Amino acid sequence: MTTSIETPIVTATPPVATAAPAVPLPKDNTAFKVLGAISVAHLMNDMIQSILLAIYPMLKDSFQLSFSQIGLITLTYQIAASLLQPCIGFYTDKRPLPYSLPVGMSFTLVGLLLLSVAPSYPFLLVAAVLVGTGSSIFHPESSRVARMASGGQHGLAQSLFQVGGNVGSSLGPLLAALLIIPHGQGSVAWFSLAALFGIIVLIGISRWYAANRWRLKPKARREGDAPAMDRRKVGMALGVLAVLVFSKYFYLSSLNSYFTFYLMDKFQLPVRTAQLYLFVFLAAVAVGTVVGGPVGDRIGRKAVIWTSILGVAPFTLMLPYANLFWTAVLVAIIGLVLASAFSAIVVFAQELVPGKVGTIAGLFFGLSFGLGGVGAAVLGNLADATSIGFVYKVCSFLPLLGMVAMFLPDMGRRKPRVKAA
Repeated sequence: MTTSIETPIVTATPPVATAAPAVPLPKDNTAFKVLGAISVAHLMNDMIQSILLAIYPMLKDSFQLSFSQIGLITLTYQIAASLLQPCIGFYTDKRPLPYSLPVGMSFTLVGLLLLSVAPSYPFLLVAAVLVGTGSSIFHPESSRVARMASGGQHGLAQSLFQVGGNVGSSLGPLLAALLIIPHGQGSVAWFSLAALFGIIVLIGISRWYAANRWRLKPKARREGDAPAMDRRKVGMALGVLAVLVFSKYFYLSSLNSYFTFYLMDKFQLPVRTAQLYLFVFLAAVAVGTVVGGPVGDRIGRKAVIWTSILGVAPFTLMLPYANLFWTAVLVAIIGLVLASAFSAIVVFAQELVPGKVGTIAGLFFGLSFGLGGVGAAVLGNLADATSIGFVYKVCSFLPLLGMVAMFLPDMGRRKPRVKAA
């Protein structure tokens, strides 16, 4: 009788005990192939975007544009890239759209082809809108894919995802200097091959996404792994993060949009040489992005945010007074330190509002694009009214806004694994 009672208990218990952990284990594994693929797609997307910025000197000469008109191109692109992102993120939090990823890249492809044949300034603006729309569709869902594939290493996954974008952004000016500037506007069309390759990669990612939607549910339910915070505190923290994003991206827009003009004006460099210096800055941004996420996973995101934005202030304050050699050194340090903040900011915000991955990603990517566009327009007008050198003197104070990071809640390091014991 003992045997007949024990046998069902023994045989029933182990399957339940083994089956319970066996299901979550695959969910917690980091899917590095998927992270690699989404990073490559991000590289293609942001390389195409940065080409638009990198050919500004050529467009300025070809279409006889003022700095204000250059700023308006950036503003048009950034508004298209920013306004849709939170809406798309909010919608896809409720109804994920895996195959929106290749659709977004298709918008970018059409915008790129139009840019290569645009006969007048209004067509340049339409091309900028199309490229921006593609970006606004791409970022919220691709950020969700990165989180799905993270296996709990959210900072690392966000960094790997973003480094693809930063590498693409750094390659854009280099390729523009080598391939587009010598051959003219029509050669922009060659980069449609990159967009086509991106579409192929994203179709594969979309299939994985569609087959792995179950990875989204456990993340949305894990409310206990962060201290409860009332709405007022969450709203305040998100407001502080928005100020930090403003500081970071307003300053970055001065470098992304006008650094080549600054070098050409102050040091009389030719366009191609100036763009190589821009490449140095953007390459440093890529390295900083890789470092920021994993460091945030280890020491806490608040520390990374605080250090990366406020810590860059001494270097930005020195930049307007440096010679050419020290300008290169300083922009490399600025790119390295400042870039480590954004992945930490995005993951920090996602932890403040659990279960809203797409909304938060769309909001902060959109905010970064929008502020970059507004910054480019404002700084373009300021450059027309004063000088490009004066713009860099004014912008050098922006990282001091990093002091508001002291108002972020101290969430500490996450401890979800304690519950497993």
